[in-house]
This record gives sequence, C-alpha cells and structure tokens, in this order.
Amino acid sequence: MTAITNDTEFRQALEELDATRQRVVAAQFVEHVLDLSNDERLAMVTRTAVNSAASDSELVAALSAARAATFDGHTRCGSEGDWSEQASYFVARAAAAALTPAGQVPGGSAWQAAMSSRMARTCKSISLDAADNPAAGESAAQYRILSDFLDS
Repeated sequence: MTAITNDTEFRQALEELDATRQRVVAAQFVEHVLDLSNDERLAMVTRTAVNSAASDSELVAALSAARAATFDGHTRCGSEGDWSEQASYFVARAAAAALTPAGQVPGGSAWQAAMSSRMARTCKSISLDAADNPAAGESAAQYRILSDFLDS
C-alpha cells in the first residue's frame, strides 16, 4: 500500500506518472473541489479528463471549455475580492491544468491541478471566515487520492 504523507513524496509520485495517468489523477483532484464552483462546464471537463480512454479531440474540446471557464471565472472575481468567485476560478484553473499537454505546465499538470485545488479550498475558507485551515485538509485528501490511485 502506498502511503503519501507530505508534499515531497506527493510531488515525486506525480512526477513518476505518465501523461495520461497524471491527467486522470489531476481530474480526481478537481472532482474533490468541484463543489466550490457552479460552472457546469467544469463537470463535463472533469468527466472527460478522468477518462483514460478519452480521444484527442475530446481532450482538446475539454481543454478549450476549461480555459473558457478560467477566463470567465477571472472576470467575475472583480476588484471586490469575492472569495467564492476566486474559489471557482481556481477550480477552473485546476481543470485546465489537468488537461494541458505534458511539458506545457511548470511542475506538471497534476501538480498544478493540485495547487490550484488547494487555492480553491483556501479561497472558499476565506469567504466563510473559517478558523481552520481547509487547504491542509485538501493536501491530506490529495495524498489519499494519489495513494488510492497508485494502489488501484
């Protein structure tokens, strides 16, 4: 059984995955924060990204939708600092990272999806004025998701 307990192990395990497996596990990270966005496109994007048998044309269309959701989310954030909108923006960024071809995302697509997912969770906690640190909980959830993925 794989037990990932920190970001060093997490990042190393991600780097050892091929591009398809990185995309699938990155999509699982996005699924974990999908409830922080009400952009319906992201559910479709995530369903495509998690499918290891998705065709190139499906992946290109999903990436285009994710990028559009990222752009739309960014414009909704505005100068007022609406943290709920920021959370949705970061969910869209995570989805776009999951689908971006290998080599085009610093640190790899799964790592970027994980970091954007953590940012989404952090933004949501700010919007709720939460006293706890949900980003730390998101890290632990990602360690579990990757461990389970590697064991499957």
